[in-house]
Amino acid sequence: MARRLTGLLVKEMIQFLRDRVVLILVLWLYTIEVVICAVAVSFEVENMPLAIVDFDRTPESRVLVQNFLITESFTSAGTAASAAEATEWLQQGRARLALIVPDGFQRDLVGGEVPPVQILLDGTDSNIAAQARANALAIVGRMEAAATAEQDGPGRAHPVVRVWYNPDGRTTSFTVLSMIALAALMVGVIYPAASIVREKEAGTIEQLRVTPISTTELFVAKTVPMLVMGLVSVFPSLLIVWWFGVPLNGSLAPFLALTAVFLVSAIAIGVLIASISRTLQQALLLSFFGLFPVLFLSGTITPVESMPEALQTVSFFSPLRHYMDVILGVFLKGAGLPELWPQALALIAIGTPLFLLAARIFQRTPAG
Repeated sequence: MARRLTGLLVKEMIQFLRDRVVLILVLWLYTIEVVICAVAVSFEVENMPLAIVDFDRTPESRVLVQNFLITESFTSAGTAASAAEATEWLQQGRARLALIVPDGFQRDLVGGEVPPVQILLDGTDSNIAAQARANALAIVGRMEAAATAEQDGPGRAHPVVRVWYNPDGRTTSFTVLSMIALAALMVGVIYPAASIVREKEAGTIEQLRVTPISTTELFVAKTVPMLVMGLVSVFPSLLIVWWFGVPLNGSLAPFLALTAVFLVSAIAIGVLIASISRTLQQALLLSFFGLFPVLFLSGTITPVESMPEALQTVSFFSPLRHYMDVILGVFLKGAGLPELWPQALALIAIGTPLFLLAARIFQRTPAG
């Protein structure tokens, strides 16, 4: 049995290494695609065109405008003559934000009063509008605090906010790590499904059935090399992590161990898809059909806490949700198994039944 299994494992590894298209695809998913998404996909508001309406025309009002423009969040779209003209710019798309400074702004600010400042936002994209609103309010708030600092009484509290794990608030770290997790899921699901179904179409599995090889040995030979290659494929992505300056505060050992557990779930899903697919086209379509719900329920796009309660419960069955906690915890928080054991148990609880079910179905229908 050991000799037969070893021969099958060697055959699968040689077949994988000879498939240049698959090798390029795996390398692309773990490196180039991660770079493209990290550069192009940003949750930060940058260079939003700002329409300026300054009715005060005083040094303090000009300082306020300058405080907006020196940040990376806003760029000048020009000075409008009136609020109506600024509104037209918003309507035309020339500006995404309008800052209207009323007459008497400096007088109220110096006098210790809270001067009203109007901010008009293009809310067609609510996420961007919410971030732009928060940035604008922060800029106005800092100027107000600086102007009234000398008038503060001795009993006034001043909150000091300290951000842990990602003090610079960079979204690049989250994007890079989430894309690596997504690449692991895609490779773990799509490659087993496509590989097995392709052999069905070529008749290779049917030929193996007439040999002394058992279906259990064949199942092991189809899954173990995929698990090994999935783990090996993670290492090129570590170069991308280093290149983007994402810190590795934890140890690679628990990360690789839990990545292997996560890949077991992904490979099991791929084998299940292959078991019910008759053509490669069906396998690919079913793979993407299953990938999107797993992705949406993982918390990478929308926080799990923001989902309806029913979907929050369903999200516990998404292995990607628990793996995201693992990869973010290891790299950004420096967490280890003492902190990540709930995620480890969840991945085992999801992966074990899936793997056993995939093995059972594969043994019953080895040739589709």
